[in-house]
Amino acid sequence: MATVPARLALLALILRLIPTLLSYNLPIGLDDMFQYDMLARSLVAGNGYRWYAEEDLSTIERVLHMERPADYDPQGVLTSHRGPGYPAFLAAVYAVFGVGPNRFFPVRLIQAVLGAMLVPLTWSLARRLGFGERASRWSAVAIAILPLLVIYPLALATENTFIPLLTLSLVLALRARERNRIRDYVLTGLVLGLTSLTRSIIAGFALVVALWAWRTAEDRRAGLRNGAALLLCFVLVTLPWAVRNTIVHGQPTWIESSLGYNLYLGYHPKSSGTFQFGISLDLIPIVDDGERNARGMEAFWSFVRADPGRVPYLMIRKAGYLWGLDKRELIYFYGNGFFGAWPPWLVALVFSLACGPLIVLAPAASIGLGCGRMDRRKALVALLLVYYTGVHMLILAESRFHAPLFPLIAALAAYAVVEHPWRASTSRQRVLAIPLVALLVFNWMSEVARDWDVLSALFGPEGWNLRLPY
Repeated sequence: MATVPARLALLALILRLIPTLLSYNLPIGLDDMFQYDMLARSLVAGNGYRWYAEEDLSTIERVLHMERPADYDPQGVLTSHRGPGYPAFLAAVYAVFGVGPNRFFPVRLIQAVLGAMLVPLTWSLARRLGFGERASRWSAVAIAILPLLVIYPLALATENTFIPLLTLSLVLALRARERNRIRDYVLTGLVLGLTSLTRSIIAGFALVVALWAWRTAEDRRAGLRNGAALLLCFVLVTLPWAVRNTIVHGQPTWIESSLGYNLYLGYHPKSSGTFQFGISLDLIPIVDDGERNARGMEAFWSFVRADPGRVPYLMIRKAGYLWGLDKRELIYFYGNGFFGAWPPWLVALVFSLACGPLIVLAPAASIGLGCGRMDRRKALVALLLVYYTGVHMLILAESRFHAPLFPLIAALAAYAVVEHPWRASTSRQRVLAIPLVALLVFNWMSEVARDWDVLSALFGPEGWNLRLPY
């Protein structure tokens, strides 16, 4: 059975290579991707962590007026709006394969390999959680064939490195608690630091893991030592970048300076708590990070003061968006003619492949989380789910943000289906699991009802030509 993860990883790699090889000349299509590419090219050119160099800025200004800072450097503007993890990964690939017109293809090949690595990582996560061999194997199968993860390597998106790093962080934290060795906590802190440099939203989870290590230790003194070692290594990884950002902006700045922009999107009077075209362009023309962040924060506080009663409503909406159906990318790319016209049956098939996995896995995972044994291992993943959902409820959410949790969701779902924890659960555990499933179903039904007009048009004869914004 030891060869099962390797065989499944090979299957996952083959599945991911198929769309990658068929998309040899596929360009990039979203603002985020252009920004990551700009940052990586600047690093390879030796200009530092900069974006909006003269050539890129001139191209963008054909469609959007940009506010250049008074001391604009043609090599680009020093930035901290994006965490450095993913651009550094891109830069490493560009440094080896070049920055020519086909530079995205080797990136996608390597991302396909990283995606395949999720299979043994998910299997290991399930085993570390104490789940049986059969449940662990099926969790790995789910990750190997999950359509969204199969096509993710095509995108220049942080998920390609963030998902493996977050899953590895969980595996290492569970192993560290199991072995109770300080060097394992050191490694966990280092990987959590790299994970946070990729997407800073997870940074606070390092403190959660440290407190969990202390609270669940038989020897509290040893637990305190282990938690402190984890946090120290986390700080050692992230602090140099924070120092760099602080020097660049002349004020304390940590991993990213995008909080003001995201809060602006999340609390704008016309916002429902998610990314919305139109609002998203309000601050984009401000090239200077410090100015953009300051204006975003100022506007955020004015929005809250003007209507504080709206904040709870927005937080609930954000939770709904975070756990919403994975249909946004399909609507955007198909609805804007990227794939031409499809017959309705093909649209329905692709729609089912995009949304179906969450509909199947999330309710089962809710049962796997709420029922059966609740030990310190499952407590850690429950803390991650609460933390991750809560942070996005406070800031901004959209459905693709739940993608990093798919390995964990798959492990919990396989445990629920294979080991039947429901049968041995108490009434208190069922009272926890049933509302979670009901909330998920209600959220999806509400989402379909809300977007019914768009979905109906998508399945119509002109569905490929809706020209909808992202």
